[in-house]
Amino acid sequence: MPLTGRLSVDIGGTFTDLVLLANNGLTFSAKVSSTPLAPEDAVISGMAELLDTAGMPTSALTEVLHGTTVGSNTLLQKLGARTGLITTKGFRDVLEIGRLRTPGMFDLTWDKPEPLVARRYRLEVAERTHADGSISIRVDTNGILAAGAFFRDEGIESVAICFLNSYTNPDNERAAARMFSRAFPEIAVTVSVDVLPEAGEYERTSTAVVNAYVLPALRFYLARLESRLRAAGVKAPLLIGNSNGGLSASATAQRRPVFFISSGRSSGAVGAERLAAVLGEPNLVAFDMGGTTASAALVHRGVLSRTHEYEFRAGMSVPSRFIKAGGYMMRVPTVDVAEVGNGAGSIAAIDAAGLLTVGPLSAGAAPGPVCYSHGGSRPTVTDANVVLGYLPPQLAGGSLKLDVEAARAVIGETLGRPLGLSIEAAAFGVREIANANMVRAIRAVTVERGLDPRELTLLAFGGSGPVHACDLARTLGIARVVFPPAPGVFTAMGMLAGSVEHHELRSAQARLDRLDQWRVDALRHEMRLAATAALAAQGYAAATVSISEQVDLRLDGQDASLSIPFSGAFDAASLRTAFIAVYRDTYGYEPTDAIEAVALRLRAEARVSDHLDFTVLKIPRTQSTAGEEKRLVYFERTVTTDTPIIRRESVAATLVGPAIIEGADTTIVIPPGARVEPDATGSLIATLEGAS
Repeated sequence: MPLTGRLSVDIGGTFTDLVLLANNGLTFSAKVSSTPLAPEDAVISGMAELLDTAGMPTSALTEVLHGTTVGSNTLLQKLGARTGLITTKGFRDVLEIGRLRTPGMFDLTWDKPEPLVARRYRLEVAERTHADGSISIRVDTNGILAAGAFFRDEGIESVAICFLNSYTNPDNERAAARMFSRAFPEIAVTVSVDVLPEAGEYERTSTAVVNAYVLPALRFYLARLESRLRAAGVKAPLLIGNSNGGLSASATAQRRPVFFISSGRSSGAVGAERLAAVLGEPNLVAFDMGGTTASAALVHRGVLSRTHEYEFRAGMSVPSRFIKAGGYMMRVPTVDVAEVGNGAGSIAAIDAAGLLTVGPLSAGAAPGPVCYSHGGSRPTVTDANVVLGYLPPQLAGGSLKLDVEAARAVIGETLGRPLGLSIEAAAFGVREIANANMVRAIRAVTVERGLDPRELTLLAFGGSGPVHACDLARTLGIARVVFPPAPGVFTAMGMLAGSVEHHELRSAQARLDRLDQWRVDALRHEMRLAATAALAAQGYAAATVSISEQVDLRLDGQDASLSIPFSGAFDAASLRTAFIAVYRDTYGYEPTDAIEAVALRLRAEARVSDHLDFTVLKIPRTQSTAGEEKRLVYFERTVTTDTPIIRRESVAATLVGPAIIEGADTTIVIPPGARVEPDATGSLIATLEGAS
């Protein structure tokens, strides 16, 4: 059988991670510096390095999987397209009014985020679709053309069209889109019912606007990447990791980028879910720390937590039903990930009050931390870890040498001297604050969900996750920490565990006990046909596709809904029982009110044959660059410990900390007293009971 492989690429703020899964079960990985100005450069160079190592030509690739931060970075840095909005007369301010909520009633420091579309570019046209789907006013053709002419003259690049109640009847919205596209083909158009055919005018408007805002940037990037891949001889399809942890065709990502804002990081959580099943760990927190951000996701009772609503904001993004109005709302399927702006490259500074802060600004890959010697001038978490002895003299398999003295100098000059602290004490403070910030993300997916983190296991990955994991676990009272195989590239590995998927959504608003069975059956049939057709167009036969369905239910008179899975016949009585059980678990009491249906959801998955299987994972042993036998490490603020430096591939039996375990893709820090042992999957499992 000829050698073939699936290539997975995850681009982070500092490094680009690549994993190649060959059809003989072998996996190969590489970590190269990201190229922020042209992210595809790192993809192509890393791919060439990896294929050369594996002895595989580009023509042997069967799929290229890609997790990209282009969408999230576009939002975070406000670098999106000049965007316009066309909406129903009288509703131009829906985007700004939102839900009239603040994330913290007494938070005087909160600033409401600026709308992605300035008010002068939110234009109204005459049209009216009613809640029952009837149309009393057809869309005003002259109004659409006048809006388009204004946008063209103002240099608008992308437009969202969102009409009142269009989810019940999209005729006016689609007619407006056709007219606009014919007259102004150079301006990208997003139709709200194409991204969210569901009630909730603010949520639908916001989701459509985010889609329009990031669409040109992601479309341009993916077109460049595909062109470079084809030029390199790659004939395999390009699949993009979506926010739900699955994979979708590149063409889909270019049309509906709002579904890919959390691309990449969700894949690590999917990998954690798969590994948790193999390890027999039904309840764990998947913690990922990269160069720019850190994130946490929950696997509870063996199932990865997902949601249909997500708010993106600087500092901390939380798809929580308890924290809203803090950022840009997107109602799309997504892994329930809490993210904080603290990564290895996060910048440490002294604020106006004279206090030490860390993040959310990051040095990224360019210029990077000071110790990288790439022109960085501000201290980062990585610089602090170098000073404290946690990191080796070189990273990324030896390709990146670290300048320890430069890190000491910048921390002493910019932090230590102003604060009256020694260099080591200032560095320790940076690490402690970064840890405190990252604990917030873990609490958001555990304590805020009513779960005690002490009853969970922590699975740590990402280039820097294993460096901080044991500290975070001790703070939260977690006794067991798992370091997966190749943790530094685990997100890219998790993408290989994902499935190609397609989502469908239909509005179905009615009292649950009065919902028309014929209508429900018709909508379910319609969604199945649409989903299987979409996957068939990508080459996946119906026999390889599995279908899962959910119905969104809520109490009569409430706004928040819960998604309840079901299969087979749509039975209202059974669904009521299931809803009450989930409601009790979520909110702590058992309701007796009437229940209302909101929407039907369908997820179609196509599984590939050469899927990543942690039970038979074969990773070639790569020699790390660990050359020291011992190193002085600050496990306490003022006390150093002479700590053994151990190559990961040499850990074959139980060892007791302190220890620094160095691999080609990351460093694992084991505190004094902790016990570490390998398992059959290639993971290392640390037990912190008794650790100091």
